[in-house]
Amino acid sequence: MDPKEVLSAALKEAMKNKDAARRDTLRLLQSAIKQVEIDTQKTLSNEEVINILQKEAKKRRESIEELEGAGRDSSSEKDELKVIEEFLPRQLSYDELKVIAQAMIAELGVTSGKEINKVMSPLLARVKGQADGKLVNQVVRDLLNG
Repeated sequence: MDPKEVLSAALKEAMKNKDAARRDTLRLLQSAIKQVEIDTQKTLSNEEVINILQKEAKKRRESIEELEGAGRDSSSEKDELKVIEEFLPRQLSYDELKVIAQAMIAELGVTSGKEINKVMSPLLARVKGQADGKLVNQVVRDLLNG
């Protein structure tokens, strides 16, 4: 189903339920999508919309990290992240990613941490949309250095 339609339906539902925080987050997402459509002067594909949602989720994760590092409240960012993640494909866990990375490392014949770049590109392409690049990097480093 079209992610933009799903977002619109969720927004209508949030408005009916008078859920202001969810409504505002959904409006921010729709605004981000609309801005890219205006900038590129084209209607975005479902994959491109998912990419925007992933970027928005990444922004929230980074904000949460920074706020918690500074000892500040990050609950609003966490709430926004939960809403965004509802519309993203299921993310791979560390263990699921580890299995895929081990297979890729074996397939490419990589044996040392110095060859991490040989693994990262094809692995990121394989798990695109299913895992954060930071987590992928961590898994590969753990496997090659550990």
